[in-house]
Parts: sequence; C-alpha cells; structure tokens
Amino acid sequence: QVQLVESGGDLVQPGGSLRLSCKASGFTFSSYAMSWYRQAPGKERELVATIANANGGDRTNYADSVQGRFTISRDNAKNTVYLQMNSLKPEDTAVYYCNAYVRLTPYWGQGTQVTVSS
Repeated sequence: QVQLVESGGDLVQPGGSLRLSCKASGFTFSSYAMSWYRQAPGKERELVATIANANGGDRTNYADSVQGRFTISRDNAKNTVYLQMNSLKPEDTAVYYCNAYVRLTPYWGQGTQVTVSS
C-alpha cells in the first residue's frame, strides 16, 4: 500500500535552516508529482511546494510565502522528496505533510513538526 513517511522536523531559531525528507513506498514514485503541505495551529492546511514527475520535467511550484526561501527536490532512486527550508521565520511554524495523488487518491504522511522560535 502507499506509504509516505516524513522526517527532519525540529525546533530551529529564526533565520535557520532545516531539510525535511519524505520516503515513499507502494507506488512508482518517479511517475507522480509530489507535494509538501503545512498546517499551523488554528489554520487550514496549505500547499507549500510541488515538484512534477520526470515527464513534467521535475518542474517546481511554490507558495508566495516561501518562494526564494524553500526548495523542493526529489531523488527517484531513493523514492524520496525533500524540502530544504532556509531563512526560516516564526510564521513557518507548522506540521509539514508530504502528499501524493496516486491513481486519483490523495495520500498523506503522518507529518513532522517544524517550530521556529528563539
């Protein structure tokens, strides 16, 4: 079955960096776009970044709020998608989720907590 397992969340000071990882299994990873979402307390889940599959040229898209600070990438040999987060701000504090739509069904990981605070 499809599984997505995130890791890498932590407590970090403003201006710091983190790299999140999402290990995928149960589907042909290279054939599907992958996304990162986040959900802050009391707020709706929001799309952070998406990376296309190889047929889509691995094109990336970002929310305006993270453009220029976050980078999504993928390693198809490792079935893993990454989110490099730089210049972190307190407003980036949230649970970050990995997402894939496989055969029109959305799948989510369990989430990883990112807290940006001094």
